[in-house]
Parts: sequence; structure tokens; C-alpha cells
Amino acid sequence: MRISFLINSAYGIGGTIRTTFNLAEQLAQQHEVEVVSVFRNRDRPVLAPDGNVPLRHLVDLRTQEATYEGDDPEHQLPSRYFARHDGKYDRYSRLTDRRIGDYLATTEADVVIGTRPGLNTHIARQTRRGPVLVGQEHLTFKTHPVRLRRELRSVYPRLDALVTVTETDARDYRDRLWLPGVRVEAVPNSVPEPAVEPADGEGKWVVAAGRLTGMKRFDLLIRAFAIVVEQRPDWRLRIYGSGVEKAALRELIGELGLYNNVFLMGPASPLEPEWPKGSIAAVTSSFEPFGMTIVEAMRSGLPVVATDCPHGPGEIITSGVDGQLVPNGNVEAIADALLDLINDDAKRTAMGRHALERSRRYDPATIGERYEQLLTELVEGRTGLRTGAHRTRGALVGKAYAARNVAGVVKEGVGYARKNGLKAVARKAQTV
Repeated sequence: MRISFLINSAYGIGGTIRTTFNLAEQLAQQHEVEVVSVFRNRDRPVLAPDGNVPLRHLVDLRTQEATYEGDDPEHQLPSRYFARHDGKYDRYSRLTDRRIGDYLATTEADVVIGTRPGLNTHIARQTRRGPVLVGQEHLTFKTHPVRLRRELRSVYPRLDALVTVTETDARDYRDRLWLPGVRVEAVPNSVPEPAVEPADGEGKWVVAAGRLTGMKRFDLLIRAFAIVVEQRPDWRLRIYGSGVEKAALRELIGELGLYNNVFLMGPASPLEPEWPKGSIAAVTSSFEPFGMTIVEAMRSGLPVVATDCPHGPGEIITSGVDGQLVPNGNVEAIADALLDLINDDAKRTAMGRHALERSRRYDPATIGERYEQLLTELVEGRTGLRTGAHRTRGALVGKAYAARNVAGVVKEGVGYARKNGLKAVARKAQTV
């Protein structure tokens, strides 16, 4: 098969970029695979793909290059095709509409895979008849804004398949959207086997990694570690990553007097050599669409203490076997789980061994086989008549949803107007 991935930017650091390259490289062992990056903002990608996976871009935003296109007049006009309520909508424009449209109109791929909601709407709206269209969901249906959900339900019926990273999210899409003829499947992200030896369980370090943002709740982990240090001052915590919460976290470390026990290490690329330096990993997010760092830590032989937040941790960790799940947001429970492993060498070692064994189910070869089976079935089941009929039906379903969306927005407007005493506005809105 010829398979093409469409990604926002392949030149940064992030879970979607890593998992896209992992999957592309695996599928490229048997198929022709390319990665198409909408934007390019640096000369080389941080997470460079394998040499047998071509990478090309559509819009050049390298400010030091003569090819810079950020000041193109078309780039100053808002996009017509990118989902308006996708968080990256402001980055897209008529220029990206045209470039993505040209790519989708001319690609010879058998399968086109979008990697975020806004790009999934692009491939659904602009791809010529013929290629199988697959949308990937790397976040979750429930965490999307209501207006984005409305956009998706009016466009996603034109896809051939939608792939989520957890079964919980797949159920949400099946239950909450009417997608006749669209296969909704859950396939987790893959994580390659590290090129370093696994942890031996003897280092007195807890390791955590991720963007320093509110969602990751590293503040909870730091507060929990203050409790740990009261009993075990010989243990320390390393947090890898960068983000907007860095200053606040550094201030919290100072307030709690943890200068000698908690360290903000900054970003590390690659991260895999850092995991085996510890003996326990910690993830205290308020939600995790999947949990790449959980699997990365397990693949290095670390048991993981994680908050049982939606959606990923509970589908990855078997509590008491290869890690510990604790109530979401509970500082004391996080501290207790860490101390339980810190104070029991045998348990920590056994859980680390189980984590290493059980994490092999996320090997790229295993995940690649699942994707290959899905894509093969979709391509083999494709005919011109079927594809045309499916696209037509999807368009009709989308129009029905669009009408309901308008009705919903009008209803909201009427409710707001009445609530705020704007009777004239309410009467006018009812005539729409």
C-alpha cells in the first residue's frame, strides 16, 4: 500500500509526532509511506524519521530562509476547511487550505491518515474520490469543546475509519456520534524498545516527564514528594520537560524546602536514557488521552505510580502488578503509593520486571500489525461504487448534523437572550 500521514508539524517535540514517526517507520518495512508536515519551522526535525520514510512540508515558516511564507497575503486570511474550534485554528489560513487541497487532490496514496481533528476535517472535505480516509484521535472526544464536537459530527461521516488510542474513547465516539459505515477502532500508540539497559531498581530516584502545564499536575507530585522526603530524605525526584508552569513549580519547590530533593531537569531529547537512572516513574496528570511516558517508563523496567485519570492510565497499568493507580488529584495517595514502593525493594523490583514484560504489547511491530490489518481490510473493501456511495451517504449525514448544529446554536442564543432580558434578540433569533 501507499500510505500518507498528514501532520500539523513534524519538526517539534510531542507525543503525536513521536507516535506518527514510530508507526510510519514500522509500516514502511512493507509499504510505501510518507509523512507530510503542513508547517516547517526549522531545518531538521528534532525526532528525525528513518531514512526510508520521506518527509516533506507544505508551508515554510523558517524565518531565516528566503523561502519564508509567513507573510504571504493568503496566510493572513482565515481557513475555510480546518475545524474552526480546533485549538490550532489560528495557525491555518487560505494558504494552508490551498496547499493541503493541492496535496490531497494529487496524492497517489491508497490511504491518507489525518493526525488531529482539524486535519481530519481537511481530508474528509478535500480528498479526491479513491483513497481510504482515516482520522486519528490523539486527544479524546470528551475533552474537545462542545462546538468542536459539533463540527466533527458533521464531517466525520465522510471518513472510512476513525482510530482512537484507548477503547474508552472509541466507545465515546461510537455512542455519541452517528457514523454509518465508519469503522471506529482503538489502537494504542507504539513505543520502541529502548536502546539502553533497563533499570536495576537500585537508584534512589523517582522520574517524571512531560510538558510543564496545568494538565500534567506536577504540583501534586511535588507536594506528594514533600511527604515522601519526611520519611525518606535519601530519595530524589527528577522532572523532565519545559512549559509555562516552570516558574510556578520552581517557586513551589522553594516554598517546600525541596531544593536538595526535587530537580527540574528541562527537556531531554532523547529521553529514553533518563528512565533507567530511576527506580520508579510517576504520572500525576488530571487527564491523559493515552500516556506515552507511562509506556516509555515501563519499557525501561520502571513501575509507574499514576493517577487513575481519564483515559490512558487505567488501560495501560494493572494496579498492583506493574504499577499503582491512585485516586485522581489525591496528594496523600500519591505519596503513600510512592513510599510503598520505596520502602519495599522486593515489590519494587518485581513490579519493574512485570512492567518490562507487559509493556512489550506496545512494541511498534505489534501495533504496526494491527494498523496493517485495519488498512488492508479498508483498502481491499474499497471499490469505486462503494467509495462513492459512502462519501455521498457521509455528506448527507453531515448535512443533517450541520442542520442540527445550527438549531443547537440558535437554541443556545435564544436561551442566552432570554436569560439576559434581550427579548427582541430572542424573538429575532427564533425566526432563523
